[in-house]
Amino acid sequence: MVGSGDHSRTVWMGLAVVLAGALLFVLYSFVGTFVLGVFLYYATRPIYVRLRRRIRPPTLAAAVALFVLVLPVFLLFWYTAALGLGEFRSLAELDLSGYEGLLGPYTDFAGLIEELQTVLQTLVSDPDQLLAESRLRDTLTDVVAAMTEYLGVILTGLLHLFVAVALAFYLLRDGDRLVGWIRANFTDETLVTYGRAVDADLKTVFFGNILNALLIGTVGAIVFSLLGAIAPPDVPVPVPILLGLLAGAGSLVPVVGMKIVYVPVALYLAGLAVISDPRLLWFPLVFFAVTFVVVDTIPDLVIRPYVSGRNLHVGAVMFAYIFGPLLFGWYGLFLGPLLLVVITDFARVVIPDLFGPNAETVSTSLTDDQFDREKDPATAEGDARDPDSVPGTDEPGQADEEPDSA
Repeated sequence: MVGSGDHSRTVWMGLAVVLAGALLFVLYSFVGTFVLGVFLYYATRPIYVRLRRRIRPPTLAAAVALFVLVLPVFLLFWYTAALGLGEFRSLAELDLSGYEGLLGPYTDFAGLIEELQTVLQTLVSDPDQLLAESRLRDTLTDVVAAMTEYLGVILTGLLHLFVAVALAFYLLRDGDRLVGWIRANFTDETLVTYGRAVDADLKTVFFGNILNALLIGTVGAIVFSLLGAIAPPDVPVPVPILLGLLAGAGSLVPVVGMKIVYVPVALYLAGLAVISDPRLLWFPLVFFAVTFVVVDTIPDLVIRPYVSGRNLHVGAVMFAYIFGPLLFGWYGLFLGPLLLVVITDFARVVIPDLFGPNAETVSTSLTDDQFDREKDPATAEGDARDPDSVPGTDEPGQADEEPDSA
């Protein structure tokens, strides 16, 4: 006969399964927004940790890290990606209607940018008549029409971006509290080791690889556009914004990196110079030198010191970057590496502990010293903690106000 305690436990377990299913359904419905928020969190966390040394309280530090530093860069990349897609579409007059599910919402956003660019070109084409009443009215009408046509795209994009930013913000501010709750309620050492491994590898692929690719793509688009502006007429830089984005994507390729993009372009420009006028060979040399220093070397030097740990096979990471967007669409760039990390660390940490011959000696993937949790700097020195930043609180001395449970 089943006791009342066992019956109550069964009921609670059933409710837990239902709630977990509801949570998974919500995450599945907004998986793109969720993985974007996780990416923003890992992209911002190293910056947030350093700001916490100088900015109090944690809420202000998280807001500064997100809204002042990371989010503008991300929006600049999004705008650059839309322009690059427009160049790609106009380059070969391609019809991308069959790939809307894969490229969305890039195609809609690119259309909006193209409409606004058309309006701006109309504005500057005849500056003498710019302030004329009829011209101003027509211009405002064109702007309103373009914005109204894509109003749904704008509002939907802003909603998803707001949710992603809010998720990243609360993970930054309350991440230590969440980790403390998990460790207090789940004491299995294998689970702790697995969580540490996943966290460390996500930091590598999100902050180390993907953020680096986004920065390189944006910087490359700007640099190539500036080089295209000074290029001789006989040696033009083809589709500079698209080349910058391709350079960012090329940085994810093992060994060769973005050289797979800008070296052939430099050779192409050199060929054009030789054919038209050998005296123009100075420009391909300038193109190669500037790209090598500004696009290739400097971003690598800036990002590399923050990246620790190379626990993932470079080939597997490359395939995750390729197949992720192909399988899931735009958010596959973040979801693919996330799935790779979760599965790889499960196979590396959990499976040997469950089925290995010496289960008690297998879980040695990461020690406390190796695991870079990037704790709050105010609490990183053990017992010498700053009372203004007690884990899980934002108020000074809040922990001291707890009544003695004894």
